[in-house]
Amino acid sequence: MRWLRVFVVLLLIVVNTLVHCLPLLAAAVVKAALPFKPVRRACNRVLTLLAESWISVNTAMIHAFTDTRFVIEGTAAPRIDGHYLVLANHQSWVDILVLQKVFNRRAPLLRFFLKRQLFWVPVLGLAWWALDFPFMGRYTRKQIAKNPELGRRDMEVTRRACEKFRDIPVSVMNFVEGTRFTRAKHDSQGSPFRHLLKPKSGGVAFVLDAMGEGLQSLLDVTIAYPAGIPTMIDLMADRLPEVRVLVKERPIPAELVQGNYQDDREFRARFQQWMNGLWEEKDADLEQMLQASPVRAAG
Repeated sequence: MRWLRVFVVLLLIVVNTLVHCLPLLAAAVVKAALPFKPVRRACNRVLTLLAESWISVNTAMIHAFTDTRFVIEGTAAPRIDGHYLVLANHQSWVDILVLQKVFNRRAPLLRFFLKRQLFWVPVLGLAWWALDFPFMGRYTRKQIAKNPELGRRDMEVTRRACEKFRDIPVSVMNFVEGTRFTRAKHDSQGSPFRHLLKPKSGGVAFVLDAMGEGLQSLLDVTIAYPAGIPTMIDLMADRLPEVRVLVKERPIPAELVQGNYQDDREFRARFQQWMNGLWEEKDADLEQMLQASPVRAAG
């Protein structure tokens, strides 16, 4: 019976994706073919409305086909027309659906920095391109040390993306750990945190440098799965009993905006210290969220 549920939900997700992506791609082609400000502005609005509708239908299906409880806490009250940096821990592909549920139509559309290989995902890759999601190389420190041009390439992608983001309401999303958490990755890193990998500060620093004072604030999101880290199949099969989310809105320190993270060692050390402080607090929050008693709440 569970596999029948998974099949039905997956089929509906595919249909929902095709229904929304075809007009989305059409609007993106018009925007690319007619690069005039009024046309681009109108197309951006259409693209956002289509993306929000797509997300809303996916969220409605989660509520219709699962008994997953969402316990969402925090005092953040973002403006729908604002500009925000969103940071979150990363454990599963389910994180993306959780973030979309939390912020859809309550904050500007989330735009993720994606691995370049994801551009080739059928249909979705083109949809992410149409929505101006930046595609990054995501090179390791060793690769950049061997070829510094790789690091500059990602910096340029970030700069171009942020130039586009200045003209539209946006929530710039960054999974700071750079990869999904597993115990094996945690141990191989020697991470000092109980439930998190080490944060990678470079991408955040590049966004703050490129967008300057155009960002209103930081939305710091902590996602916890008390029953264990789920897969997408677990969600569709109704094997995910509860998701807990904590959202904190924080000011962005003025002294960390528009610094030279790449070449200024003192600035880089200050920036990393700030990020590590956020991660220490997030780790403590995660510990509490995982240990707290179950709450009958949905929404």
